[in-house]
Amino acid sequence: MAGREAARLARRLAVAGARVEPCSDGYGLVSPLTARRGTVEAASVKALLADGALEADGAGYVLSQAGRAMVRRLLAGGDHFAGQHQSRERRTLDEDGVRATVLVDASESPLAWLRSRKGRDGRPWIDDAAFSAGERLRSDFTRGQLMPRVTSNWSAAVASGRRGGAGGMADLTETALSARLRVERALTQTGPEFAGILVDFCCFLKGIEEIERERDWPKRSAKLVLQLALSALARHYGLAASAQGRASGGGVRHWGTDDFKPKAG
Repeated sequence: MAGREAARLARRLAVAGARVEPCSDGYGLVSPLTARRGTVEAASVKALLADGALEADGAGYVLSQAGRAMVRRLLAGGDHFAGQHQSRERRTLDEDGVRATVLVDASESPLAWLRSRKGRDGRPWIDDAAFSAGERLRSDFTRGQLMPRVTSNWSAAVASGRRGGAGGMADLTETALSARLRVERALTQTGPEFAGILVDFCCFLKGIEEIERERDWPKRSAKLVLQLALSALARHYGLAASAQGRASGGGVRHWGTDDFKPKAG
């Protein structure tokens, strides 16, 4: 049975038009959700092939019927498969004064991974306010049913004033529409400099190395950008009065544009 990385790849392949194709580095993920071609571990592809979760499609592979059934079980969140491949914990989210306890998969969240890491001074890379802000964005992103329809370039969408959720507004429930509008407000307030990396990290669950590889950034630079982005998001949600944590400096304004490459300190 596929492991956690393979299961994560299966979820990403569940988007219409997504596929994996052989490339010089092993395998590349082609998805309408991103303008860039990301690389994936060959071991994950082989694991899904062994489980019958992939089928050949031209020069690459797409999810098979068995693969889509696997994803449905993962998303259901309450079966034996999910129990094997998730590290679950209960978290309390505060939304407009209403507190709700939800069950989340901490093992799959790059945000949880980042919170668990500490710098040389022993301080966490992100504080509780930044972590809660990222969780809130992810929760609204999921409630807003944005995953299958989200635009491929959030930074450009925010900069131009276009809505992030393309189409289907009339078909949304009131709850989903409210969540989608909250996502739009949050990304607009944080700005095009940070919108793209926040969606990639908090919502699409891309790891730091993957983000750096796709954007051609130096190693370890994405951590600093994420600290700034999450601090800005926390301020928008009213979770922090000012930027907190290791990256509280204020002169950065344009990290995240398509041609920007941060320098490792």
